[in-house]
This record gives sequence, C-alpha cells and structure tokens, in this order.
Amino acid sequence: MSTTLEMVSEEEIIEAEKKAAIRAKIFAWIIPLSTAVALLVIWQAGVRFFGVPIYIAPAPSDVGNALVGSFPLLMANFWPTLTEALAGFLVGNLSAILIAIAFVHNRTVERAFFPIAVFINTIPILAIAPILVLILGPGLSAKVVIAALICFFPTLVNMVRGLQAISPQALELARILSASKSEVFWKMRLQSSLPFLFSALRIAATTSVIGAIVGEWVGATRGLGALIIEATFNFNSPLLYATVFLSSGLSVLMFALVALTERLVIRW
Repeated sequence: MSTTLEMVSEEEIIEAEKKAAIRAKIFAWIIPLSTAVALLVIWQAGVRFFGVPIYIAPAPSDVGNALVGSFPLLMANFWPTLTEALAGFLVGNLSAILIAIAFVHNRTVERAFFPIAVFINTIPILAIAPILVLILGPGLSAKVVIAALICFFPTLVNMVRGLQAISPQALELARILSASKSEVFWKMRLQSSLPFLFSALRIAATTSVIGAIVGEWVGATRGLGALIIEATFNFNSPLLYATVFLSSGLSVLMFALVALTERLVIRW
C-alpha cells in the first residue's frame, strides 16, 4: 500500500511540474504580448486625443491600413532586402569563421591581420557604404558586401574566443593521446566554439538587415531602405511606419531562425 501511495504521489508531482512548466511558458508569452497591446492602445489614444497630424505620427490603425493597402508594394521591396540580408549574413559570417580558424592555427596571421579587421570595424558603416557603392556599383553586390561587413567583426571575435576556449589540461591530454590537429579541431575546438558562434550569429541576424537597408539608402531603387527614403520625402508617414515595422519583422524572423538552429545543433 505504501509503495502504491509513493508511486501515485510521484506521478502527481511529475504531472504538477508539467502543468507548472506549461503555465510558465504561457505566462512568458502573455507578458510581452499584453505590454505590446497596451503600448499600441496608448499610442492610438494619444494620437487621437492630441490631434497629431498623420504626416507627423500616424496612429496604429493608420499604419495597419497602410500595411494592408500597400501590401503588394511592401512585398515587392521586401524580397530584395531579404535577399541582400541573407547573402550578406552568409558571406560575412562564413568569412569570419574561416579567418578565425586561420587566426587560431597561425598566430603570425592573427598578429598581421587582426589589427586591420579592427580598423575596418571602426569605420562607420554609413561612411563606408558610399565608397562601396562607388566601387561596386548600385547593384546587389554592394548591398551584400555592406551587410557582410556589419556581420563580420562580432562573429570573428566570438569565433576566435570560442576556438581558444579550451582548457590547457584538455589540450595536454590530446597531445598525450597523440591526437592530430584536425581531431583537436573537430572534436574539441569546434565544439567549444559553438555557443560563442551562435551568440554572434544572433547579433548578425539583425545587423545584416540593417546593413542591407543602409546600402539601399545610399543607392537603390528597390528594397525596404529605398522605400523608407521615398516615403519620407513624400511625407507618407503611414507607409514609412509600415516599412519600418516590416523591416523589424524581418530582423525578428532571422533572429528566430538562428535561435531555432542553435537549439537543433547544440544539445548539451
């Protein structure tokens, strides 16, 4: 009888823990959603109460109407920005990973080129973007390079740190076991670098969109950045706000994809 009671009590405890975890997840979603809704209500009420002109600050309802009414126009400019951001994300991060591997395996290369990488990173992206557009032209390549540059340095720094984040004792054990450099890299260095890498990729997921939009500001006729400039010059504030929200949604989407990939790759 006592054994049965103990089993029942354990099952009840497990079930209660599951329910508590579900409630915690629901609560974690309710808080930000309710806060967002409250802010939108305050925004709507404030604009209407104070009679703010629509060309200065449109109400959320005006922005929603612009999202629906200008949806084909927004989508026509969304895809070029998505292409530029994704290409820049891949090129910038892949380049950073490869260079970080070279830095870790050759200290002379790191000493020679890391200061150059730091110097390039100190140049404001708004200053270097016109130079790249002049060199590469107003096409896709300039926007991809701008997006890649803005992703490159954080990934480089984090990847180098991650590849070096191995205890001396573990490296000494690998030498005692006669492990090759490739075995040390694949089984030790790469594993230790993954948390650092995905931390950088989360940042790059959002900054790549910023880089693509900055490139479109400098010279483009299509893309969300170009649409932002056009809406600003035409005093079309509802379309301007709708484009900004769509740009933010793209950044959130890319961030979520990186977070999902991290969950699938890192299981420890």
